[in-house]
Amino acid sequence: MADQGGKLHIVMFPWLAFGHMIPFLELSKLIAKKGHKVSFISTPRNIDRLPKPPPNLAHHLNFVKIPLPHVDNLPKNAEATIDLPYNKVKYLKLACDGLQHPVTEFLERTSPDWIFYDFAPYWIPYIAAKLNIHTGHFSIVTAPFLGFCGPAESLKGIAESREAPEDFTVKPKWVPFETNVAFKLFEILRIFDAITGDDDNVSDAYRFGCSVEGCDFLAIRSCSEFEPEWLKVLEEIHRKPVIPVGQLPTTGNDEKDQKKDDAWGCIKEWLDKQEKGSVVYAAFGSEAKPSQAELEEISLGLELSGFAFFWVLRTKRGDDDPEVIELPDGFEERTKDRGVVCTSWAPQLKILSHDSVGGFLTHSGWSSVVEAIQFEKPLILLTFLADQGINARVLEEKKMGYPIPRDDSDGSFTRDSVAGSLRLVMIEEEGKVYRDKIKEMKGLFCDENRQNCYVENLLAFLQSYKSEKEEK
Repeated sequence: MADQGGKLHIVMFPWLAFGHMIPFLELSKLIAKKGHKVSFISTPRNIDRLPKPPPNLAHHLNFVKIPLPHVDNLPKNAEATIDLPYNKVKYLKLACDGLQHPVTEFLERTSPDWIFYDFAPYWIPYIAAKLNIHTGHFSIVTAPFLGFCGPAESLKGIAESREAPEDFTVKPKWVPFETNVAFKLFEILRIFDAITGDDDNVSDAYRFGCSVEGCDFLAIRSCSEFEPEWLKVLEEIHRKPVIPVGQLPTTGNDEKDQKKDDAWGCIKEWLDKQEKGSVVYAAFGSEAKPSQAELEEISLGLELSGFAFFWVLRTKRGDDDPEVIELPDGFEERTKDRGVVCTSWAPQLKILSHDSVGGFLTHSGWSSVVEAIQFEKPLILLTFLADQGINARVLEEKKMGYPIPRDDSDGSFTRDSVAGSLRLVMIEEEGKVYRDKIKEMKGLFCDENRQNCYVENLLAFLQSYKSEKEEK
């Protein structure tokens, strides 16, 4: 429990995906910096793969390794979505559900003041309520995405809910303002199985519904200045406090890994030889993997554009992925003087910080968006999975990113549209609005003082909420 000086003990429990764990870790570091105790729960392999926080936070930030239980069809050593083909992620969710008992034991043993949890462990609120622990659902997805998802009753299928994929391609009735924020048909079709669930697994929609319904408040990776109308939607549909915690730009870590240093040394040497603003950096996050047809058009589009490029490409998802994608015949030979395709780890933040990078071809994952804004790199958008479609609509609506034109029904696109989109955003007059807007947003997204104010506001809320409950 909180110590005499009013310091809190907060448990963090993110979903087993690096796009979720990293924002949870960033918020953990900012809270630990204020002298509060943070216990960060994940599996042993995930914790070993996370960036190491600075040594000065070690006293306040504690990593708690809880092994995943065995689940049929989940490959050995698969502890995060990055380790799995898309169709096996549901088994990771089932394994996560198997953590209920050890997580309960940890909470009973440590009696924290708060637990912040993700959408997947939807059972946390029920456990926490029995143990008198306060709960915050920390949404690493944006306010527009959570607002688009709708009320808990709808997500759980209790009230009127959306049943057909087409229902997700229009503005929902609970959003009172005009907006183009909705999925394209191909985007929702790619993830519809996760929304509906199956006989083996609870749907993502139900998990979200229970997670939001059961929490004491919602913490959102957002700024009130950026999307106030969406934060208001969340307050109205959920009828509970909604606290934005800032955009959580990546901060310093204690990286002392010779292998990674050597990898960056080689990359930097190549980037140093390129002209300022001339390189396309292409990367689609830890989960997205293009299809073979998409890979062909991206490759040939990069070639056609004439730009130098550094492409971080995942050719498969985990060791058990049977569908390994391959670059077109002769592509690497033809582009060897101006392009690099990296199929291993690459330091995204360092690459984006380099002066030679003039544009970022991205999947629209929000952490990548924030990192691009940190270094004022304009965005060319190509969505694949999850919340990426909603993110892309928000970025497009605010003129912060340009989406590669594609067929709304099947998601197909051409090499010409890839090349044309890159040229537009990076050098053409028509794309100046995107280059300017990214620079304009840096102060809003990445200002240290602004981020600090959001964390102070969050902590003040946590302490006053706890005091009010204790007085009652």
